[in-house]
Amino acid sequence: MEHKTALYDRHVELGGKMVPFAGYMLPVQFKKGILEEHMIVREHVGMFDCSHMGEARLDGPDALKNVNNLFSNSFDSMKDGSCRYSIMLYEDGGCIDDLIVYRRSQDSYYVIINASNAAKDVGWIRDHLIGDVKLTDMCDGYSQIAVQGPEALKMNSIISGSPLPEKYYTFTEHVIIAGVDCFISRTGYTGSFGYELFMPNEGAVAVWNALLEIGVEPCGLGSRDTLRTEAALPLYGHEITEVIDPLTAGLNFAVKMDKPDFIGKSGLVKRGTPTKKRVGIKVVGRGVIRDHQDVYDGDKLVGFVSSGTFMAWINASAGMAFVEPDIAVEGKRLEVDVRGRRVPVEVVPLPFYNTAREVPVLK
Repeated sequence: MEHKTALYDRHVELGGKMVPFAGYMLPVQFKKGILEEHMIVREHVGMFDCSHMGEARLDGPDALKNVNNLFSNSFDSMKDGSCRYSIMLYEDGGCIDDLIVYRRSQDSYYVIINASNAAKDVGWIRDHLIGDVKLTDMCDGYSQIAVQGPEALKMNSIISGSPLPEKYYTFTEHVIIAGVDCFISRTGYTGSFGYELFMPNEGAVAVWNALLEIGVEPCGLGSRDTLRTEAALPLYGHEITEVIDPLTAGLNFAVKMDKPDFIGKSGLVKRGTPTKKRVGIKVVGRGVIRDHQDVYDGDKLVGFVSSGTFMAWINASAGMAFVEPDIAVEGKRLEVDVRGRRVPVEVVPLPFYNTAREVPVLK
């Protein structure tokens, strides 16, 4: 039986089309539909109920040692109030999940993990702790609302306490919205400027309503996926899996092979040079490509589509694919098998859109 987030009743009241996802009932879209929601986030501001995501916290004198051992990135240079993207790996180098680590202090970190992997992730972390550190599973007690789009700074009109974080991949604790104590990060999963807000479940409806009152539009899972695909952001089970390691996925920036050690490092070394490369592909002409369809160069099977959709911003069907490295060349023409019909595509640069680092000027 699927769980309901603290915002479930509010979604129903607002006309959300509810579907099961990662063990929760969540809105795939609201009345305006996926394409319009997509453009709202690109041009104005929308919000997503991401309360299905998981949260955990590591505290103790050996917290830094643990995040360095558990995750592929390096955390020695992190400053308090900063965030860092990373991967958690099996010993053989396959991906358990991607995640974001938030440093509160050298002895305290939040870890935000993916919904479908939350129980697995927390269990893996618990089983691999070393030294003096405490793990707190926060998955059931907190809600998350992502406010995304160039007009997200409108939130300044309803906050008190601490200010919104200014720099990309930083966060601020004790931001008050509608009387609710939130921690807010300058992060997101859409490729647009925005924030992610975390608060106790009992405060989620008050925060959601306050955002509605300043004109933030509710958006669903459908547009969240088209937005992240357009921004070339990886999704577990698509661009990273137990088979597709982070180096194959082109996530080298999050894998510090010069660290003394981390779980999965030796496995990545044994895997050697990747046999596939992640590229962007765009349909030439008509047709819509979808996940898991085969990619051909003439009669030769050379790869597969990992994520494909119609992208409202570029007004075309496009996506990401893994192909043999020697054909991962911009401008290369390939074909995708769409239900038995070959659809021509062209290799293009990634991302299709991403302005998340840029601070917009409100008009």
